[in-house]
Amino acid sequence: MGVTILPDLGTEILIPVCAVIGIAFSLLQWAIVSKVKVSPTPANTGSVGGKNGYSDYLIEEEEGLNDHNVVLKCAEIQNAISEGATSFLFTEYQYVGVFMVVFAILIFVFLGSVEGFSTKSQPCTYDPFKMCKPALATAAFSTVSFVLGAITSVVSGFLGMKIATYANARTTLEARKGVGKAFIVAFRSGAVMGFLLAANGLLVLYIIINLFKLYYGDDWSGLFESITGYGLGGSSMALFGRVGGGIYTKAADVGADLVGKVERNIPEDDPRNPAVIADNVGDNVGDIAGMGSDLFGSYAESSCAALVVASISSFGINHEFTSMLYPLIISSVGIIVCLITTLFATDFFEIKAVKDIEPSLKRQLIISTVLMTIGIAIVSWVALPPSFTIFNFGTQKVVKNWQLFLCVAVGLWAGLIIGFVTEYYTSNAYSPVQDVADSCRTGAATNVIFGLALGYKSVIIPIFAIAISIFVSFTFAAMYGVAVAALGMLSTIATGLAIDAYGPISDNAGGIAEMAGMSHRIRERTDALDAAGNTTAAIGKGFAIGSAALVSLALFGAFVSRAAISTVDVLTPKVFIGLIVGAMLPYWFSAMTMKSVGSAALKMVEEVRRQFNTIPGLMEGTAKPDYATCVKISTDASIKEMIPPGALVMLTPLIVGIFFGVETLSGVLAGSLVSGVQIAISASNTGGAWDNAKKYIEAGASEHARTLGPKGSDPHKAAVIGDTIGDPLKDTSGPSLNILIKLMAVESLVFAPFFATHGGLLFKIWN
Repeated sequence: MGVTILPDLGTEILIPVCAVIGIAFSLLQWAIVSKVKVSPTPANTGSVGGKNGYSDYLIEEEEGLNDHNVVLKCAEIQNAISEGATSFLFTEYQYVGVFMVVFAILIFVFLGSVEGFSTKSQPCTYDPFKMCKPALATAAFSTVSFVLGAITSVVSGFLGMKIATYANARTTLEARKGVGKAFIVAFRSGAVMGFLLAANGLLVLYIIINLFKLYYGDDWSGLFESITGYGLGGSSMALFGRVGGGIYTKAADVGADLVGKVERNIPEDDPRNPAVIADNVGDNVGDIAGMGSDLFGSYAESSCAALVVASISSFGINHEFTSMLYPLIISSVGIIVCLITTLFATDFFEIKAVKDIEPSLKRQLIISTVLMTIGIAIVSWVALPPSFTIFNFGTQKVVKNWQLFLCVAVGLWAGLIIGFVTEYYTSNAYSPVQDVADSCRTGAATNVIFGLALGYKSVIIPIFAIAISIFVSFTFAAMYGVAVAALGMLSTIATGLAIDAYGPISDNAGGIAEMAGMSHRIRERTDALDAAGNTTAAIGKGFAIGSAALVSLALFGAFVSRAAISTVDVLTPKVFIGLIVGAMLPYWFSAMTMKSVGSAALKMVEEVRRQFNTIPGLMEGTAKPDYATCVKISTDASIKEMIPPGALVMLTPLIVGIFFGVETLSGVLAGSLVSGVQIAISASNTGGAWDNAKKYIEAGASEHARTLGPKGSDPHKAAVIGDTIGDPLKDTSGPSLNILIKLMAVESLVFAPFFATHGGLLFKIWN
């Protein structure tokens, strides 16, 4: 078949070196951000000068405000947000830790029982004349990789949250010097999270493969089967992070908006509002920690799906190490490409005005995609032989290296298309959101109707982009092509996460500016950063949903191969019942998460109203609200409410596989993928459009916007109601659905040998 240009030793050096460069770059960005001090000049120096204390230029006079008090206030608010977020995540991780232990035991027992816990070697799947490691080894190593994937996911989310809470007040303080300075702090902080997550995920996966190889030796099929636990661990943690964080942030947000803006007519993030700290905490635990875990899960799963298929293709059978690790080499080059791309935002171009913010963020996507296309071409040329075979449902399909390049490239460019379509439908610079804002003239009802229509319409182009990606990649390289197309979409994950994390950091910065009593001019700058951040957050969700569709399909293909199903025929009753039940699951899941937000928000609204009605001087600003009670309501509600949706997702594959068998389970996976992607895209974009329609009216930047405003007008109140309905759609149900479709697929893949051997109990009894 041919040899690769890149030697095995080169691969062994390239992957860890790129990962270490990514970690080093993230630490450098963090060091630069940390130079912005959130404490005033130390009193014991006896000087206010820059030589003995901190740099004077950070403590500028801004419209007569006492700078020391402002800085102290910012530090105090930042600490409150950081403590609230840390406290919530530790509480959440205690519950998740119990689940992790229970599920790890399940993996070991179920997979170990496939061969009756035998320690004897078994005939290999790809060559019956060779002997491979026992099923018990796969059970043990799958359990280990599951735990490592879960821990990496948790650490990724937690580190992202810590850097976000570290950066928010710094962004606020830099906004006093101009919008460009504030943008760079927020973006660098997002880059810390992006590069840490991408590099950590790659490095841990590479180390696991090498450690497992010491035991498995030539049994590469067994080795990469056991690696699938890594993706399952990553996504199961992401599910709880996304659902728990999403319920937390939206309960606080809805409570703060309904009482503060609509009933009391006070600004967003007004310090008099008791729910305001909980709202800012929620941005970090939902949009940062949840998103980090989510995209890490997608990366881990797409890598695992590609590796499983490759292990029973010519790469695995002939023990071609460099070609086998092609997915990891793509991710390694992606880190370097994203590093170069980041310099365009932080060093090569300067943000001088508000209008430059969104183009700068969009430029990040375009530059990273163009550079990555070149990177993929080089990797495909040096890391793949000119011709090789890929496993395709029982046969070996001959593939050329340029065909695999096209598979990865089509996924990469589909991601860019999804990103720009999402931006078009959620940014208030374009007509769809402006039409939604205009519909607020006649009240909340027309706003809701227009917003729902926009969300449904926004599904069309992304679905065609995903469909074309699937067709091209499957035609060229079967399910392996689909898996590497998903990896192509995620290859620029560091840049995607940087612009995604930028949004909540800017949002928090605006909240801190309001609470610290900074001038209207500074709040306008942070609002401009936040409006751009809203759009980038929507783009990030679009990427996550698009990649989830491809990842889920690749995992589905790997599951079908591993469960030894020759064809999936939807006309058979076993498959068709699975199909319609699977299509129903995203609706059931969305109903649970939406209701959870509603019930938590109800408690929050009642508490905020109680404080306004019973605390004398709260509305006048002479008394402080009880922030802690609101934080506790959000924490308790989200921890309690995240368990039923999580159980639905985790138990469905187990129940269907054990009682109905692998054919019905394949139908469930296909059904949930098809309906889940549509609901997720429409929910995310509808919510994003309503949010930016409200911001469009509030900003009053155009003549049309000024006719709808100002804040407190009837159209503005209608827009706030639309935004409040959209909050759980865009930040809880929508983003969590992409985890549902991935997680069910990867869980089915991990348990496939057990389901194939012992599953379908009801049909066995029936027959």
